[in-house]
Amino acid sequence: MRERRENDLGRDAVKPLLLRLAGPAIVAQLVNALYNIVDRIYIGHIEGEGQLALTGVGVTFAVLMLISALASLVGVGGGSRAAIAMGEGNNDRAEKILGACTLLLAVLSIVVVAVFQWIKEPMLLAFGASENTIAYATGYLGIYLWGTASILLTLGLNTFIATQGFASMSMATTLIGAVLNIALDPVFIFVLKMGVRGAALATILSQTASAVWVLCFLTGKRTHLHLRRKNLRMDGKILGPVLAIGVSPFVMQSTESILNVAFNSSLLKYGGDLAVGAMTICSSVVQVMSMLLMGLAQGGQPIMGYNYGAGNSQRVKETFRFLLTLTVSLSTLFCVLVEMFPHLFVGLFTSQPALQQYATWAIRIYAAGMFMMGVQNGCQQSFVALGQAKISLCMALLRKCVLLIPLIYILPGIFANKVFAVFLAEPVSDILAASTTGTLFFTRLPRILEKRTRDLGEAPE
Repeated sequence: MRERRENDLGRDAVKPLLLRLAGPAIVAQLVNALYNIVDRIYIGHIEGEGQLALTGVGVTFAVLMLISALASLVGVGGGSRAAIAMGEGNNDRAEKILGACTLLLAVLSIVVVAVFQWIKEPMLLAFGASENTIAYATGYLGIYLWGTASILLTLGLNTFIATQGFASMSMATTLIGAVLNIALDPVFIFVLKMGVRGAALATILSQTASAVWVLCFLTGKRTHLHLRRKNLRMDGKILGPVLAIGVSPFVMQSTESILNVAFNSSLLKYGGDLAVGAMTICSSVVQVMSMLLMGLAQGGQPIMGYNYGAGNSQRVKETFRFLLTLTVSLSTLFCVLVEMFPHLFVGLFTSQPALQQYATWAIRIYAAGMFMMGVQNGCQQSFVALGQAKISLCMALLRKCVLLIPLIYILPGIFANKVFAVFLAEPVSDILAASTTGTLFFTRLPRILEKRTRDLGEAPE
């Protein structure tokens, strides 16, 4: 065959293989983050209204994360199951997974648009918008929602490209949209004077271009898993295992939505619009770090999933060790940079002195536990790659639902400076959750691999 994978997941040397897969994945994740972050950078510099506009758009982050979480529910779960099926040599089943996931993403997009367009204003007010910022929030979200189908298909189906080892093609998916978004943003925002609505319009047009690219690739000649009309079926036997795996990354991202609401509503209560604006900047900076770590994990997940399916425990362990080294090193470096030079990060989003001063103080508190994100992400995503849905879900719930959300409301009752207390909840939960997740993974990994070896040994020839 002339066609082949760009990378052999079962035989290529692990370290260079992971770096080849992770490099484009990191770029793709970073570029994906830039869709929203570039919007905020431009919006924050709108003359005369940048501060309120930035705060209003920041409130919509909860909804945007929920849409992204739905893409992960289907895409990450489907990609992980497809990787295992490919490792077992069952490409036909992998294609059925692809088809079922595509149809589910289309159905979800219709539901999201119908529901959120209907309730967007009261929802955004509940999420932390004020009378001063609600017009900006509804203006941005009202346009953004019309691109939901493109967003879900782009994010959800791109994982199937990466799963096959086509890292550069996966990267191209997001690069196409990102370049368009960066180019269109200033045109719609400043030249056409559309403000926040222009930023949203630029984003959905860019995502539509990416969606077309993904669909063309998965129906073309180069792909090994083809999107076929006959496989566009809602098959419960296929989607059940997909959703079981995807629920963990879904919870991780959807709880970001809940966290955003908890943070914004608390900060609006204790610090007003200025505190909410600072939170928008803090979350944007940390989002970049999260996307970088996710890119590294996406480089390791196909290797671990494929070799776990093939029963090659040694390659699974080697991949995890290298992945953890990379994620911990990156998160520690990023934490040091933010603590030493917070004004450089804040200055990207606003030139208004009051917000700059407030956000510079806040981000040092908010990002203090960031060095542990490498442990949390590396172990959490490795559980997903190995098909450990229940454990990965529990660890996803631990940090956000068990620790962080309660701390947002508990700590202000302990500290006199209540805004400080709200921001402090983030690093406290980061450190506690990562310590627990890392300990559990190192304890469970040998048993997971031993069970897989036994299962393969007992399988009929």
